[in-house]
Formats: sequence, C-alpha cells, structure tokens
Amino acid sequence: QVQPVESGGGLVQAGGSLRLSCAASGPTSSSFVMAWFRQAPGKEREFVSSITYSGSTTYYADSVRGRFTISRDNAKNTVYLEMNSLKPEDTAVYYCATGGPMPAISMRRSTGYPNWGQGTQVTVSS
Repeated sequence: QVQPVESGGGLVQAGGSLRLSCAASGPTSSSFVMAWFRQAPGKEREFVSSITYSGSTTYYADSVRGRFTISRDNAKNTVYLEMNSLKPEDTAVYYCATGGPMPAISMRRSTGYPNWGQGTQVTVSS
C-alpha cells in the first residue's frame, strides 16, 4: 500500500493560515514527485502545487502562488503545504498525490499521479 495520508485541515477565518501534511508510504520511487490538488463542491479537482524529490523544482497554480508554499522532508517521506492569507475561495477538500519521475508537464496534471490520499477538508470563513 502506498496511499498517502493527509492531516492538518480545519476551519479558519479569512486571512488566516493552515499547514497541511501528507505522509507517504512505500518505496521512494513511488513518491518521487509529491503534489496537492483540491476540489471544491460542485467543481472539478484542480492542481494546487507539486514538488520533486530534491525540492529543486516546484509548481504552483496561479491562484495560490505567493500565498502557499510546498516543501518536503524526505527522511519522513512527508510533504507539506503551508497556506497563508487564506480566502473563502480556498475552501475545498485537499488531496495529496504521489508518483514516480514524470515530465514537468505531468506534474500539474492529476493523471500523472497513481497514488492518492483520502483528502482533508479546509474551510475558510469570511
């Protein structure tokens, strides 16, 4: 089993911060790339951020760039998403996804990731 496990979601007021964590299991090759996606009610799942094993390459959706920061601790096989200046439109279920080495363009697509967590709810009140 290589299903990632997310934690850290919750309810926060607009302008506040939250830190999500995702612990992956299995071989390192299965979590070479780690990512966050989110899905709001009635909307499709969308890309939030991704990071390579070394941390040297990261991607962000335009809607979160400058407010969210992705990082990882390879010793713990864990990826983090630091979310600041949260807005009501950030409300969604946040999913962690992991996968092996992949082309850069795939790092922003849900189809590039075979391993998915069950999600953690983030609610931002206005």
